[in-house]
Amino acid sequence: MPSFVRHKLNEEQDDVTDSATEGSIPRIEDGRFLIGRGCYTADHDRPGQLYAAVVRSPHAHAAIRDIDTAAARAAPGVAGVWTDADLAAEGLGTLPCDVRFEATTPLIVPPRRALARERVRHVGDPVAFVVAESVAAALSAAERIDVDYAPLPAIVDGKAALASDAPALWTEVPGNLAFTFEKGDQAATAQAIASAAHVVDLPLVNNRVSALPLEPRAAIAEVDAANGRLLLEVAGQGVHGIRRPLASAIFHLDNDDIAVFAHDVGGGFGLKNFLYPEYILLLCAARRLGRPVKWVSTTAEDLMAAVHGRAMQCRGRLALDDAGNFLALDVDIVANLGAYVSGGGPGAATNAASTAMGGIYDIPAIFMRSRGALTNTTPVDAYRGAGKPEANYIIERLIDTAARRHGFDPVELRRRNAVDRFPYRKALGAVLDCGRYKANIETATRRADRDGFADRRARAAAAGRLRGLGVACFLESARGAPQEEAQIRFAADRMIELVTGTESNGQGHETAFAQVAAQRLGLPLAAFRYVQADTRETRIGFGHGGARSMHMGAGTLALAIDRMLETARPLAAQLLQADPSALDYANGRFSVRGTDRGITLLDVATAAHQSDLSAAGGLDTTVFRQDAPFTFPGGCHLAEVEVDPETGQVTLLRYTAIDDYGQLVNPRLAEGQVHGGLAQGIGQALGEDIAYDPESGQLLSGSLMDYWLPRAADLPAFDVALDGVPTTANALGVKGTGQAGCISAPPTVVNAILDALAPLGVTDIEMPATPERVWRAIRDARRTGGPAYKES
Repeated sequence: MPSFVRHKLNEEQDDVTDSATEGSIPRIEDGRFLIGRGCYTADHDRPGQLYAAVVRSPHAHAAIRDIDTAAARAAPGVAGVWTDADLAAEGLGTLPCDVRFEATTPLIVPPRRALARERVRHVGDPVAFVVAESVAAALSAAERIDVDYAPLPAIVDGKAALASDAPALWTEVPGNLAFTFEKGDQAATAQAIASAAHVVDLPLVNNRVSALPLEPRAAIAEVDAANGRLLLEVAGQGVHGIRRPLASAIFHLDNDDIAVFAHDVGGGFGLKNFLYPEYILLLCAARRLGRPVKWVSTTAEDLMAAVHGRAMQCRGRLALDDAGNFLALDVDIVANLGAYVSGGGPGAATNAASTAMGGIYDIPAIFMRSRGALTNTTPVDAYRGAGKPEANYIIERLIDTAARRHGFDPVELRRRNAVDRFPYRKALGAVLDCGRYKANIETATRRADRDGFADRRARAAAAGRLRGLGVACFLESARGAPQEEAQIRFAADRMIELVTGTESNGQGHETAFAQVAAQRLGLPLAAFRYVQADTRETRIGFGHGGARSMHMGAGTLALAIDRMLETARPLAAQLLQADPSALDYANGRFSVRGTDRGITLLDVATAAHQSDLSAAGGLDTTVFRQDAPFTFPGGCHLAEVEVDPETGQVTLLRYTAIDDYGQLVNPRLAEGQVHGGLAQGIGQALGEDIAYDPESGQLLSGSLMDYWLPRAADLPAFDVALDGVPTTANALGVKGTGQAGCISAPPTVVNAILDALAPLGVTDIEMPATPERVWRAIRDARRTGGPAYKES
């Protein structure tokens, strides 16, 4: 990853940079990670543990005529083999979809079972499950299972799947259409477009990608011998979100009959949020065999069978008047859901996209229509940003196209239309409470030295290179689930436990949450213990999806701290024989104003456990928050690229970002989140792509030999500055940071590439802008005599 180096161009920028360093203490977690004491699922073993392997379909679409498991069952070390027929007697339910939205045509969720029944519908669809005494024995037995397939026609393109002659995936889903969603004023939008001076109409593809965290999925299932409870240790992002469907929809049990927990998690980005068939199979096997069962995925398995992201085909139309004021935005989306409707799959193309549609701009009329198509591909679900990257990509590409076609300056066009009055209700209903969108545009363009770009472009041209400068703004709508719970607990060892339902998979929660508590209570970081990711310890929780960790998790924790202090004050006053109003609280201690008499918070907590408060848990405090508003981070990014016209190779030279995340708890952690998101967004723009053969449905990018990822050498030292307006949406004034880089980088980089290619007459390019794709665009421009070639 790039370092935290920033280019400093003037004293004003130095002020922005330096103001962002306060509170940037090193991460508490890093001590154990750096000495190899991380605690990951794949590192763990249980006494008497068995190992699992999954047999997966090599076909995108096929009928299952027969599955012969006799040789596998007889193989050395095999403890059990399961097919759907073996699972039928278990009475298991099907994997549900938890997304709720107002559909124009109702959402249809076809039955997804832990193992395929009668038909497989994508490469990697699980068909059989083997449990054995060792990994090698399980894999060897899996290879002995003989599945007789009858291949069927496959469809992998979302729009093509909705055509009348497309192969049908499910009898339950006519025309492969899982839902239709519409939002906005269609008549007002159509009228504005019809009367506009300028209308830009652009087809866009948000390419399918994999989250591909460093740690693949992994899980261990067992049965608690003491009480019969099913236990699942998982490399997961939201243990309550995994337990809920396991208990209610799959095993038909009470929530408390299943416990799900996680330790350290090596990245997730949405991929590990969801219930997967493998977790169900592991629990079934552990219950049947009475022994723990462990499974660790491989990168190849995750590429073919863990959820993918994005995969949207869009058409956007932007209407402008003569002066360049935006009048209306019309968007039509086909969301490729894959073969099954995953747990949160439709959300990215419906509710989530609608909250950010139109970006940071004042657009009076917006209408969006979204359709979910089922195809013979891996299911698609929430990947970092989930709907917000897609919505921002649409508006930012449309703005650049409008500027180029109709003679507007792309920066001025954005500045002219950026929202600058608050609160501002967007056309689709989201209310922006605060922001500094115009100011950030001005700062970012100055910081990126836009004025000096013409000289840099001329020097590149003299060396035979094409240089481009791209700009894009972003609007994130950060909240995720609108409810959260937090607890303050005083442990017997005099540690204060911070218990939340948001969970870290690398972001630094142990540090940031302790900082919030330390600042509010005036105690050292060492006084706190962070408790997370265990349904036995946390009553409810909704993970960190939607960049909600600080807004919802730490914001609710702050409310719990404040309430605990309210409870502690009268008891402290009683112990000090003083009136509560005469007490001050600072540095972990209540004191009687004007005297030297005082008592520490920990001593008050000890007394509370010995008083009438003990029956209520002493000073232990729980706060449940619901119906919380969104926060709206925003910013302006610029990218500078150089293109080799002979090879199509794109080199990203500079990347500048000025972002508003409200009040910052730990700016270094915030910047780390931005850097990681930028790397992923740049990856999608330049090379990451899950590709399927359009005829057979075969996965063409099933390994890291075929799926390109950006390395440090592909990325410049990001110039990131954080300058924001605190929000009133939570007690801390914070806005979500986790998804911004992924949202802003794709349009910024693609706009830069198109700016570089514009002199040749290239007006559009799809992501990822691979060297081959760029080279072909240049070749086609030469063949058709683009502006740079007309004289020759």
